[in-house]
Amino acid sequence: MTAPGGSTPFHREDSRRGPVHHPLFARYYARFAPALDERAGLGAHRAELLAGLSGRVIEVGAGSGLNFAHCPADVRELVAVEPEPRLRRSAEEAARRAAVPVTVVPGVAEALPAEDGEFDAAVVSLVLCSVGDPARALAELRRVLRPGGELRFYEHVRAGARTAVLLQRALDRTVWPRLFGGCHTGRDTVAAITAAGFAPLSHRRLRVPPGGVPTPVSAHVLGRARRP
Repeated sequence: MTAPGGSTPFHREDSRRGPVHHPLFARYYARFAPALDERAGLGAHRAELLAGLSGRVIEVGAGSGLNFAHCPADVRELVAVEPEPRLRRSAEEAARRAAVPVTVVPGVAEALPAEDGEFDAAVVSLVLCSVGDPARALAELRRVLRPGGELRFYEHVRAGARTAVLLQRALDRTVWPRLFGGCHTGRDTVAAITAAGFAPLSHRRLRVPPGGVPTPVSAHVLGRARRP
């Protein structure tokens, strides 16, 4: 993903698309995302997203590592997958400051560098909006989770009001993905997670920021699902 305040764009890296490289977006994100986390309340949402996790955890599209500081002490290892080189370097710096062991690796959402059933939990944070193939990315997340493993997700999603949805569709077909590294404003991520074979546990919709004029990425969802 994403737009302002989100995580990194995450695309399939292959001979057709080429490597993931968004230097302008990455520079913007690394500089302004921490302030946006504080002002828009994303930091508190990140803390809620990771609360209670334990064991081995994979984070897909780790960006500059803003989630690392919120990892609970019971996390034995966090494997952070990030394809964008500039953001991956920032994530490596954040990993050195983290209170839990963090390993930052290159990779893409649609072909995760992990074995089947290797992780107790998986985290996606403002990422699924910009993967090239969301269904394939979710299939990969399901593959690397052990049976009973938990998917934690925090994403901006399709708006509720019809006029807002129409605006999102127009932006997604034109300028928004070009400006924000492939981000799409109006994906129905909860439906996609269910379609990928995850069992929903809970989720709630949020508006970010909670006050003021809404933006095309104000509709968020924070939730949990489980691999059966």
